[in-house]
Amino acid sequence: MPRGVSRRTARRTTRRVSNRQNAASGGYDEAPPAAAPAPAPAEAVDLSAEIQKLADLHGQGILTDEEFAAAKAKLIG
Repeated sequence: MPRGVSRRTARRTTRRVSNRQNAASGGYDEAPPAAAPAPAPAEAVDLSAEIQKLADLHGQGILTDEEFAAAKAKLIG
């Protein structure tokens, strides 16, 4: 077997053992990869739909101006 092959094999083995030991102990030489960003919440679509429902109720006269404003403010946060 050529000399370079055995050296690469030894380095790979050492790296694998080290990685297993770090994973088992919970420690890493470098920070673990960051988690992927969360997808945009589906609330944005629901929020606009809810505001539209309130606007429809307000337009029909079921909600007063004050009730509409209060309900919209509550939805928005």
